[in-house]
This record gives sequence, C-alpha cells and structure tokens, in this order.
Amino acid sequence: MTSSTGTASRGAGAEATTREIAQQPRLWREVDRLVSARRASLEEFLAPLVARENVRVVLAGAGTSHHVGQILASTLARRLGRRVEAIATTDIVADPHGSFAQDVPTLLVSFARSGDSPESVATTELAEQCLSECHHLVITCNSAGQLARTHAERPKSQVLLLPAESNDEGFAMTSSFTCMTLAALLTLGGTSYDGLGDRLAAAAERVLATVDAKAHALVDQAPERLVYLGSGALRGLAAESALKVLELTAGQIVATSESSLGFRHGPKAIRNDNTVVITYVSNDPYTRQYDLDIVSELLDGARPGGVVTVAASTAGLPAESTWLLEGLEDVDDAALALPAVVCAQLIGLYASLGLGLTPDNPFPSGEVNRVVQGVTLHRLRA
Repeated sequence: MTSSTGTASRGAGAEATTREIAQQPRLWREVDRLVSARRASLEEFLAPLVARENVRVVLAGAGTSHHVGQILASTLARRLGRRVEAIATTDIVADPHGSFAQDVPTLLVSFARSGDSPESVATTELAEQCLSECHHLVITCNSAGQLARTHAERPKSQVLLLPAESNDEGFAMTSSFTCMTLAALLTLGGTSYDGLGDRLAAAAERVLATVDAKAHALVDQAPERLVYLGSGALRGLAAESALKVLELTAGQIVATSESSLGFRHGPKAIRNDNTVVITYVSNDPYTRQYDLDIVSELLDGARPGGVVTVAASTAGLPAESTWLLEGLEDVDDAALALPAVVCAQLIGLYASLGLGLTPDNPFPSGEVNRVVQGVTLHRLRA
C-alpha cells in the first residue's frame, strides 16, 4: 500500500493489519504451490468421497470463517455436482440435530484461523455424534491450534496447514480469510483451477496499487453507514466486507450487507444521505443483470461518491465510480471475491484510522477478542 495513510498506518497501531493486507498476493502464490504439492494425497482422500452420489459437503466456520463457506458453496456445488452447504459452526453447536438432520455420508470442511475457538473442535465432535459416517477436511492457519492437533492423526481426517504468516496477528482476519478461501477452491475445485493463485495474486497487486487512494478518499467522506451488496457467491463477500468495517471501527460505523435483489425487501431503509453503497458485480452474465439493475436504481439521485461498484468489467457500469479488477472477466465469482475483498479490507483499515482507533486491536478493553472467549459448551445427550 502506497498512499500517505498506508505509510502512516505502520506507526499507528496498524502494523500487523497493514502488513497482512499487503502480503496476500505473495501468500496466495504460496498456497497455490502448497496445494499442488499435496494434490496426490488430497485426491486420494477426497475422490472416493465425492464420487458417492449421496455425499453431503458441509463448509463450517464462525464469523469470517463462515463467510469462506458462503462464498464457496454454490461454486463447489456446480463443480462437484454434489450437495454443498455452508453452515456456521455457531449454528451447528447450538442446533446439531437440525444441522445434521439427515444421516448421510458427510464431508465436513472446517475453516479456522487459530483452531482454538470453542466451537471449532466442538463442531467436529458433534458431527461424529450425530452422523454414522463423517470425514473431515480441516483447513487452518495454525499448526498448534486445537483443531489441527485433534485431527492430525485421525484416519478419516486430512489437515491442510496454510503458511504460518496467514495466521494473522491483527484482530481482523485478512490474509487468513483469503488463504483459506483459495486453498479450499483449489483443493475441492480440481485441477481446472491450476495457476489460479498466481493470476489472482497479480490482480490483487493491481488493486493494492490502484484502489488504495480510492479507499482513502471514500473514508474521507466520513460516511456514517456502509452497505455492501452482492449476489450468489458475492453475497458472502458482502457479508465479510461489512464485518471488516464493524470490527475495525469497533462498531462506530454502521455496516451491513444484502443481496442485490434482497436489498429492496426492507434493508434499503438503512440508506440515508450519509450512506455509501458498494456493490460487487458478478461475472455470471445472468446474475450480473440483477447487480446492474440495483446499481442503476441506486445511482438515480445519489450524491457524488454515494454509490461504488467493484467489478471485473465496466460494461453497463459508470467507469468513474467503478473499482476495476482487471484481467478477471472470466473467473468464477468465488475466485473474484479474493482480490475484491482487498478493497473492503482497505476501507476498514482507513476507516479505523480515521476514527483514531488502532486497527490491530480496536477493542483494547477486551470486550471483543481475536479468539472468541466466554463460550460454555453444553453436553449433547443422545
């Protein structure tokens, strides 16, 4: 990041967050190489499971890690031709019988930055308790975490450890989020994604060079509300983007998310004269139409700077308010989400700094923690 704010942030309690946003292109290339090196063993574990027509794939994580699953679910369902669902570990722990109501062979894919959140291991144990047959793919950034250690030697488990640097030191998940998303896409999406890591990394490098100043300018408007919209896989990206603003500004800026179609059904009421709406525009020709419709509607009477679009193509969009993700017009939306989320990370970082906060720890009182605390796990009786 090259703007003056980016430089200043390195001495303003944002050293880790700034570094971890900027390191993502390099880490994505490492993740691509890592998955390629593990391809044979991963295929040996996964291929027999995915070949079964009745297998259910559950993508599980909490908070940002849940948004990984939300982004991936529809893309992987199409790629695998199987039932793929994203369910938050917080929902599984609270209602395991509802989450695993059908006793079918299940591949539980667990996403966790640290693997030490109380729900992480609890989810895998509850799945074992509720299902006759459950296999586990653990994708985590922390080799010393409880989740990785628990599943390291289990015959029905595979642990995919990501580069140590992806275990973000900062409060908000940035490189951990994108590395887990890419690792799962490369692992479960098959060899058709070979080389994707390098391509996305190059696009993210362009984003860091070109969007940094635009994110700074957006924050300089001092919006009191930010709304993120996205359809399909980009709905999960919108949720993650809003969460980044809430986390890094300690809730001082109201941020929310919706689908492009869903925004009209009540949530549009949040919009006032000091709201910026950011729409992620799909690469899918059919889905894209709905994104273009809501953008056109929002632009009608909007104040300057009140509507921003993030897209791989400016076709049908106002070029002056579109943050362009160059060279990615043909990738799946799940892949497009990786360089796109860098835009949201920059907005969250600069919004935090603009409020005089420390992005590496926006909650110095400990009200909200980097690794969730205070959860009591209750025993599930047969």
